[in-house]
Amino acid sequence: MTRCMRCVSILALAAMHLVAPIVIAQEKPANVFARSNLVAWCIVPFDGKNRGPAERTEMVKRLGFTKVAYDWRGNHVPTFEDEILQYKKHGIDYFAFWDTHDKAFELFAKHDIHPQIWRTAPSPAGKTNDERVANAAKQWLPLVQRAAKMKCKVGLYNHGGWGGEPENLVAVCKLLREQHKADNVGIVYNLHHGHDQIKHFDKVLAVMQPYLLCLNLNGMNTDGDKKGQKILPLGTGEHDLHLLKIIRASKYAGPIGIIGHTNDDVEQRLQDNLDGLDWLVAQLDGKAAGPRPKYRTYRAK
Repeated sequence: MTRCMRCVSILALAAMHLVAPIVIAQEKPANVFARSNLVAWCIVPFDGKNRGPAERTEMVKRLGFTKVAYDWRGNHVPTFEDEILQYKKHGIDYFAFWDTHDKAFELFAKHDIHPQIWRTAPSPAGKTNDERVANAAKQWLPLVQRAAKMKCKVGLYNHGGWGGEPENLVAVCKLLREQHKADNVGIVYNLHHGHDQIKHFDKVLAVMQPYLLCLNLNGMNTDGDKKGQKILPLGTGEHDLHLLKIIRASKYAGPIGIIGHTNDDVEQRLQDNLDGLDWLVAQLDGKAAGPRPKYRTYRAK
């Protein structure tokens, strides 16, 4: 081997060693539905037991969650800081914060945390769809720029109307990223606000995936939102297994949200969802369905 060839080989090996850590860091989790990848959502104002920060933190840890998306009402503002402190104490990731509040933003800086900021996507006026996209982006830009300074991502949250359509959410994200370098903006997609999109969910997910920050699950029946079945535990919906198959096949590797969103004891509601998820995932893995879980907070009508 010539001296030149030896130099090339050495450089190639060095390059491999430099690249290897990056490849390892980008590996996807083996199971997107693993407990460590789940986010507890809609568990603060939607709790029949009205837990405080300490009790809530102990609850989510007991259930095996490592991440919480924090929703709130005005009566929770005085306990904003205690919530942060309890999560830090117990090793819970303060993953996301609903909407905006100056006090919360001050506390994020004080405690050096950088949660995603979730907010309902707007449905602005406009003569054309392009004009509506531009108006939505203009409306969101101040928050997106403020969040960027806080090192936080911003999630456009589908909640019905024009702003609940995935194509519109993607268009707003794309405009903000391309025209304003807002790489911190993305989408939070909720199945319970997507009943009209069940039939083409595979296409919906593919369109959103490059922008998706979190995907929140729900038990899904056809027209469930029109039949008093908008919020169902996982495993009770006729489309649940099919939707999970689509998610797994898509190779989506981001966080998965598990919602409370009822006025039951939220621990029982979350446990019902976790039991239903385990029952569904076992079937994804090729196991026999077995008996459906016995739900604590739901009875089929």
